Amino acid sequence: MQAEVKWVDGFKFLGQSQSGHSIVMDGSGGATAPSPMEMVLMAAGGCSSVDVVDGLKEAGQQVTGCVAKLTTERRETAPRIFTHVNIHFEVSGINLDESAVEKVTADSLEKYCSVCLMLGKGVEMTHSWAIV
Repeated sequence: MQAEVKWVDGFKFLGQSQSGHSIVMDGSGGATAPSPMEMVLMAAGGCSSVDVVDGLKEAGQQVTGCVAKLTTERRETAPRIFTHVNIHFEVSGINLDESAVEKVTADSLEKYCSVCLMLGKGVEMTHSWAIV
């Protein structure tokens, strides 16, 4: 996998993926586009959500919605890395089995989500869930 990031101007950068997609990032705190750290957070939410939806479908669950709400704690001084990330999954569906939801959300962070597993090497990663 490859990517390229080009400086546009100021603190604005254009990221281009190997698959041909582009995204603007704003290094000045996200004033005009997501900041790089926001992108990392959204990547964790997206990657883990894929695992949750796929895991529930594989378990025969009738999942109709999944929202991942991510909260973080960061160091006060540079480098301002995440020290804690929690992903709260709000899952909806028809007659969802709580044990299935509990299992797939835990498995995502502990076994399958590439982004979360990379972050977990230096960040406390936790999760919670609710059927809504």
